[in-house]
Amino acid sequence: MHDDATALEVSTYICSLDRKARKAGVRFRMGDDFEEYLSITSKIAGKYPTFPNFRPDCSQLEPGKAFWVVGEDRFSKVAHVQAVRVDDLAPTNLADHLESLKACYVDPARHAGPGSSCVCVAPTARIISGIVAYHGDLWLRSDLRGRGLARTLAGVAFGLAWAKWSPDFIYALVPSWLIQKGVADQYGYLHREAHGSVLSLPDRDIEDDDWLIWLTQPELSQLIKSSATETIERLS
Repeated sequence: MHDDATALEVSTYICSLDRKARKAGVRFRMGDDFEEYLSITSKIAGKYPTFPNFRPDCSQLEPGKAFWVVGEDRFSKVAHVQAVRVDDLAPTNLADHLESLKACYVDPARHAGPGSSCVCVAPTARIISGIVAYHGDLWLRSDLRGRGLARTLAGVAFGLAWAKWSPDFIYALVPSWLIQKGVADQYGYLHREAHGSVLSLPDRDIEDDDWLIWLTQPELSQLIKSSATETIERLS
């Protein structure tokens, strides 16, 4: 599409977010080795365990189809993590993808424990299809919360996802408290529906009822373009 964010706009967008994070004391690095990512996240005190979606023993996380971002403070201590993966849902839709447990496991019949299930009630999930990016495992250390970093951190994921895949949709699954506190709005997601993933994985002590939040491709492109334009005008 002729209105898609250009490579220059994406670069400007990501660089501006990187500068904001550095001013707040966070430096990013990224990768696609999820064995390394899991070794990092498993040592973070107070963070919930990384879900199967981003565990290499459960999901296919091939280079080019998934990446992670780690933020470190000035002492090289982990201050932030998040991850993004992309799935080709052209033959199906997000609701079926979630309910089949393929969002969690490459082979649910082999990997999912007894009693595992997922129900998706969010109506728009039935029409979310095509190239779909999932944004999850987002965590920020407690001493850095409340500093307005939510949009910066999510924005880095948005920019990198656009640069790699220009997805038809990007979505996240978040608990009700993130909706109630307005954190989902701070991330930059424009849409939300309740009961996007009512997930039960008894063998992993997971019992969640998450909201579905998402952006469409044109909305993601416009977010990047608008922010890049503001940055360029401010610097000119």
